[in-house]
Amino acid sequence: MLLLDINLPDMNGLKLYRKIKEIKDIPTIFLTANDSELSVVEALDSGADDYITKPFKTRELISRVHSVLRRVKKEEPSIIQIKDIVIHLKEAKVFKRNVPVFLTALEYKILLILFMHPGKVFTREAILADIWDTEEEYVNDNTLTVYIKRIREKIEDDPTNPKIILTIRGLGYQVNDEK
Repeated sequence: MLLLDINLPDMNGLKLYRKIKEIKDIPTIFLTANDSELSVVEALDSGADDYITKPFKTRELISRVHSVLRRVKKEEPSIIQIKDIVIHLKEAKVFKRNVPVFLTALEYKILLILFMHPGKVFTREAILADIWDTEEEYVNDNTLTVYIKRIREKIEDDPTNPKIILTIRGLGYQVNDEK
């Protein structure tokens, strides 16, 4: 969450907010001494979630922060898209260029782990721990390698030269979300 003042020493807080919003949509509350109607309207019309004028009470601020975070949490995405792969979370369906991709339950879980955090490197151990009870004897590195290979065969244009699910040597796997 971003708490931001409109009157910043080096630049206007609204301009800064707009620049940040271009990069990432983040819940924002403006805290400012500027109580003009124009400033309030401009901030809210720019996408801010709330606007509080100084002086304010600490408990009120905390309550408003919780309120905004509750709203944001309810607005979880129902679709994840990376390149030409789209996952419809509510239906647990995957599409490549609008064509259904049929995945097993474990393939779907692995793909979802990776797609939920594009750019993050997941160790093989972390993926295995999320998917299976690692105490079970049949689960090993080769099992994960086979599943990643099968997923790549279904979503990559060239599974031998993957562009979406990348292998990070010595570490694990990462989803490439660069355009």
